[in-house]
Amino acid sequence: MDIFIVDAFTDQQFKGNSAAVIPVDDWLTAELMQSIAIENNLSETAFIKQVEGNQYEIRWFSPLTEIDFCGHATLASAFVLFHEFGVENEIEFITAEVGTLKVVLNQHHEIEMTFPVQMPEPIADIPAQLLLGLSKTPTQVLRNRQAYFAILSCEQDVLDVTYDSSQLKQLAPYDVVVTSASTQYDFISRYFWPASGGDEDPVTGSIHAGLAPYWADKLAKTDLLAYQASRRGGILKCQVTNQHVIVSGQGVLYLKGTINV
Repeated sequence: MDIFIVDAFTDQQFKGNSAAVIPVDDWLTAELMQSIAIENNLSETAFIKQVEGNQYEIRWFSPLTEIDFCGHATLASAFVLFHEFGVENEIEFITAEVGTLKVVLNQHHEIEMTFPVQMPEPIADIPAQLLLGLSKTPTQVLRNRQAYFAILSCEQDVLDVTYDSSQLKQLAPYDVVVTSASTQYDFISRYFWPASGGDEDPVTGSIHAGLAPYWADKLAKTDLLAYQASRRGGILKCQVTNQHVIVSGQGVLYLKGTINV
């Protein structure tokens, strides 16, 4: 089978978040797809299967489990379809958990993905594992279907925060994102997911379906520039509407080859 590895949410190799993309004619077993994802050892491996025309089913696997929503591997999959398979116009990715994701290649050569709004809601009872798992105390904690949102007081706290994976792992099935307003960008974040994929995710497109509407409300603006401050780092453009978050970014091809299973 063909395999592609794309660095997502960056215009430079070895930055952003790497994802493997494997087009299939028929679905493999979940066990085999999980084994391939473990072998690839990337944040995500995406499997895409054409339904008809520009419609594709998509499934995402971390080295630990199947994931129900992944932004950077969706961007990587679209990159492969646009640039390696000559697909034109809008792509529709059909998912099991978050509906149909529409993706276009815009005039700035950015891959523009339309996600459902996943606004986090404040919670009253903050889990002890969250507070013990972060070296900085959040000013507020919220949660959506994907993660706890730990709002930190300043940008430097986001950059400096350390985490205890053994504590955060106990928050499963939820991951943890830390975030603050930013001087160079509108907001920055870091994403920890020991329960679902690994320790720190380099760039997490899906969590911006929650981060962008949160900061749009706080900053009173609908167009935002975000930076995920991992070691590799990644830039995401976000536009918030009533029902959708449009997340845009670039990608760079790293590898094109074949796998034998």
